Amino acid sequence: MIDQAQIDQWKEQHGEVFKMDIEGHVAYLKKPDRKTMSYATSVASKDPIKFNEILLKGCWLGGDEKIQTDDTLFLSAGQVIGNLMEVKEATLLKL
Repeated sequence: MIDQAQIDQWKEQHGEVFKMDIEGHVAYLKKPDRKTMSYATSVASKDPIKFNEILLKGCWLGGDEKIQTDDTLFLSAGQVIGNLMEVKEATLLKL
């Protein structure tokens, strides 16, 4: 069982922590790092399911392993896992 102390420890290590809940199956995730994003996006156009798998494994902190192994739960996770990749708006000005 994951308690608040564990979540606080993850927050110290990784910054933001996210909770994914799929019909009572819970996983805790962090934002993907560059290495994970690079690997995931390199396969995205050829294999979108592999993209989700790489992202889920790379962001996984803990929780119900069934989310990674049960196809129905995994496909449900795939619907929202991409939301972890936050892109901020940038501007470029020629000086």
